[in-house]
Amino acid sequence: MNDFLLTPIEFLKGVGPQRAELLRAEVGIFTFGDLLNYFPFRYIDRSKYNRIDELIYLDSFAQIRGRIIQVSESGSARHKKLSAKFQDESGVIDLVWFQGGKWIKPLLKIGSEYQIFGKAKLYGATWSIPHPELTEWKDVSQKSGLQPVYSSTEKLSSKGLHSKGIEKLTAALVMQIKGKIPESLPTYLISENKLISRESAYFFVHKPENEPHYIHARLRLKFEELFFLQMELLLRKQLGMRKSRGFVFEEVGQVFNDFYNHFMPFQLTGAQKRVLKEIRKDFLTGHHMNRLLQGDVGSGKTLVALLTMLIGIGNGFQAALMAPTEILAQQHFETLKELIKELPVNLELLTGSTKKKNRKIIHEGLENGSIHILIGTHALLEDVVQFSNLGVVVIDEQHRFGVAQRAKMWRKNTIPPHVLIMTATPIPRTLAMTFYGDLDVSVIDELPPGRKPITTSHRYESYRLRVFGFMKEQIKLGRQVYIVYPLINESETLDFNNLMSGYEAISRAFPLPDYRVSIVHGQMKAEQKDFEMQRFVKGETQIMVATTVIEVGVNVPNASVMIIESAERFGLSQLHQLRGRVGRGAEQSYCILMSGDKLSKDTLRRLETMVRTNDGFEIAEVDLQLRGPGDLMGTQQSGLLNLKIADLAKDQQLVILAREEARKILGLDPELQQPVHATLKLILSEVLRSKPNWGKIA
Repeated sequence: MNDFLLTPIEFLKGVGPQRAELLRAEVGIFTFGDLLNYFPFRYIDRSKYNRIDELIYLDSFAQIRGRIIQVSESGSARHKKLSAKFQDESGVIDLVWFQGGKWIKPLLKIGSEYQIFGKAKLYGATWSIPHPELTEWKDVSQKSGLQPVYSSTEKLSSKGLHSKGIEKLTAALVMQIKGKIPESLPTYLISENKLISRESAYFFVHKPENEPHYIHARLRLKFEELFFLQMELLLRKQLGMRKSRGFVFEEVGQVFNDFYNHFMPFQLTGAQKRVLKEIRKDFLTGHHMNRLLQGDVGSGKTLVALLTMLIGIGNGFQAALMAPTEILAQQHFETLKELIKELPVNLELLTGSTKKKNRKIIHEGLENGSIHILIGTHALLEDVVQFSNLGVVVIDEQHRFGVAQRAKMWRKNTIPPHVLIMTATPIPRTLAMTFYGDLDVSVIDELPPGRKPITTSHRYESYRLRVFGFMKEQIKLGRQVYIVYPLINESETLDFNNLMSGYEAISRAFPLPDYRVSIVHGQMKAEQKDFEMQRFVKGETQIMVATTVIEVGVNVPNASVMIIESAERFGLSQLHQLRGRVGRGAEQSYCILMSGDKLSKDTLRRLETMVRTNDGFEIAEVDLQLRGPGDLMGTQQSGLLNLKIADLAKDQQLVILAREEARKILGLDPELQQPVHATLKLILSEVLRSKPNWGKIA
């Protein structure tokens, strides 16, 4: 560890005990190393200025030089708004503060010259700049070149630690770092990738003299952060492989061969065959398989899962398939039961709704080995569920299960069973590398032959009567229709009314006896939902009005139209999942995205992406760019999101490069025994013991 980087922050000139306490509490800065790793999020070019009359044409931040000519306050004591008129030679604009006015007001001097930085926004008919950065001209007139901008908080700003105050602290600190920042990467890695030194990177990221300075500094620091993250993931995987014993399945077995040769519903695609070979190879290693299977909606993951389980059965083991909902578990049960009906394989279903009498029979069948495959929900995790010899576990829609829940299945045998984790939500390559870097990843990237791409269109409310006409044409052809409403939160009355009023409107437009309409939503009892679902599955109703409860687990090949109401309220991943409910039969299928007229730029891009492509991986890449990795992956892996400077959405090429370099090093020197890797070994041994900030190490 480096003593300089671990120096408590109160010992930096300009900090002291009170400010140190605030820095610790507000932004987690405890040491010099923490402050060095508190990076600017933007740089202002102090040499460039804009005129007020240009602002309404700029879709970006601007810097202006001018004077305060008026200051006023309005609103109640609790919701007071501070305003100032700001003038340059071209015009006047309002500066507005909705918060922190009592700290800002003393800084506003009528007639004084200031430099402001912000983005103009239109409120009603008035252009204004909300919460601009404000600096008296006398404090900036000597400056030139680039100035870093740091995030702050209201409490920090009240003690002078706004962006400018933090800049002063980092500037003072980087002047002390010469000779005190040890290199963390091997010299050859720095040279091959044309990176600057670690010390130079820290200096120039906080005090750049020009644009190339901060570009090279950020590149070096991003690479280092991503490289050590990938090294950690690969090492954990390497250590796991060494420690984990797994059952060896030497044969595919008789039941697999019988099914493959006589009862396969269709030929496997090249992608399915490739994935099966990868799984088969895992079964022969003697290590516990931990594989993630990605595949778009309808790509044939379930068939691969069945073949995987049949290999386990052929080697004398049992298998389990765990799904997140009863609907999906039931769907898997019905599908697999039909597929293996000619085989001597006993299949059972266990969910929260399974009756006590049946549970007892299932428990006995599992323990005496007469049940070969058990399909179920979280009910499989209960301690009372004991297997005779569990060898394969398939987990569907894995993101809906926590790590601890999945681990419970591993403890259902003395040696952990092989685990195949499936997701129908395609994950961009860079995220798969990072969030599932300790898993092996397989991808089914082609659809079974004969599947027609779903035709997707975006329609505004004014188009509704024509949409109704199209629905009637499809129903006349014998097809069925889904209409999905965004019931985001089951307790939201507004959303529920939206669904119910939609149902009433559909019932009026499609009256009895010519049309029959089902409705399904989360506030219905399970038996009611199941009754309505079954009516639709059997073709007794032609239209299913529903919330997103039908996102997974419904397979009705005759349903060829999916209408998504208020499509602007759904994320890309959910839109893609919903669209996947149709297109399962031989007929051409359609998805219609209905929306209001006023759409943001990001919303338009989402809907245009859906119209343009059916490729789930392309959709996932756009989703990553729009939402970022945190929203895309959820909070379960939030620990991996504590990146200080790299961005998994924007730095995808760098993630790939870092992964390749890490893999290359561990391939040549898996134990990091070579002298050139001594520092790497030291840092990574610390990382594997805890999860420290990279900036504190070395």
